[in-house]
Formats: sequence, structure tokens, C-alpha cells
Amino acid sequence: MGKLAKRIAKSREGIDRDQLYEVAEAVKLIKSRATAKFDETVEIAMNLGVDPRHADQMVRGVVSLPNGTGRSVRVAVFAKGDKADEAKAAGADIVGAEDLVEIVQKGEINFDRCIATPDMMPLVGRLGKVLGPRGMMPNPKVGTVTADVTAAVNASKGGAVEFRVEKAGIVHAGVGKVSFDESALVENVKAFADAVIKAKPTGAKGNFVKKVAISSTMGPGLKIDPATLASA
Repeated sequence: MGKLAKRIAKSREGIDRDQLYEVAEAVKLIKSRATAKFDETVEIAMNLGVDPRHADQMVRGVVSLPNGTGRSVRVAVFAKGDKADEAKAAGADIVGAEDLVEIVQKGEINFDRCIATPDMMPLVGRLGKVLGPRGMMPNPKVGTVTADVTAAVNASKGGAVEFRVEKAGIVHAGVGKVSFDESALVENVKAFADAVIKAKPTGAKGNFVKKVAISSTMGPGLKIDPATLASA
């Protein structure tokens, strides 16, 4: 058995793959089994009772995690004039207009999150085929098309996580690092789940949250009892 296989086998010791764990217990188990040589990301996956092929069952939104994500986020802002200056002052990593559109059209995407002022959307709309598949297209529903670029940049840098349901009805995201305190991770997990639950679409019928699991980047997944996701 190779080193990787041995490490994986060891990380799964004492874990019941079929048990529904309380959030705090699952976080504790994940932290204790994260043995990679880097600060692993704690990830959540929620299986929802929706069919996103129907417009009235689409689930999307944004949530500011109370303890941040633990990762450095590069932010690009499409803006001109005073708004461009405002974006730079707020800490945006890349700011531009037509020049930035040309760069992105060439496939040069050196950022993690994209913001645009409303007047820039006719230009940014040309980038739908490039940014759309990456889930990076600015959208007013999640606060990335806005005149308040300072607030948008600060939110992106400070732990805002955008989510969107995939074809199979799954929403997933990183909600922190294994180096975080257990309480901080629990708060982030609950905040994310709460935001998804509040984003329940009108077309969703029956049980909305079917399954929930959390894991670290290299660790095993643990099933979460949805009843323990409610914030205190």
C-alpha cells in the first residue's frame, strides 16, 4: 500500500460513512484528520430537492462568512473614471474597462471574483461565454453589479462566498481552513447553510435540503444531520 493510500485509510479510521453527524462533531473529526502539508480547505456540499433546469427552481446567492474564507481573493473591477479610482482605493487587484475586456477575451483571467458598475455591463456582456462557465459573470442578484464598488470589493476580500446550484441539484463551496478554530468553522458552515436555505426558490417542493456533507481538501466526507445546521 502506497503512502497516499495509507494516509487516506488512516484518515477514515473511526468514521462511520453512513452516520449523520452533528456539525460541531463533524468539524472536530475533520480537523483531527487533516494531515496534508498545506492548510486544507473545509468544503460543504448540499444536495437540494430542485431541478435547476427550471427557472423557478434556480438557487443562487451570496453569503458573507462571519470568519472569512481563509484564502486570498483577487478581485477585478470593470469601471471607469471616479469609480475606477474608488475600486483601486478599496483594494481591487485589477481595474479596467475596454482594456480589461480585451484581456479577458484572450483568456487571461488572473482574478477570482469579478465586479462591474452598471454602466459597464454592455461591455462586460460580451464576456458571457468566458466568465459564465466559470461562475464569474457579474450579477446584480449577488451584488457584483453595483455602483458601490467599495462595499463590493470589501465583501469579496472579506469572506463573501457566491453559490449557485449545479445541474445535479448540488451547491458546494469552501467555508474556511482546517487551521480555523472549531467554533469559527461551525459558524461558517451554519452561515452558509442558512443562506442556501433562505434562497429556497418558489418552485421547490417537498424536502428542500436532502443531504449535507463536509470534508477537507484531502480528507473523508462526513454526512451532516441537517437538523443541526440551524444557527443558535
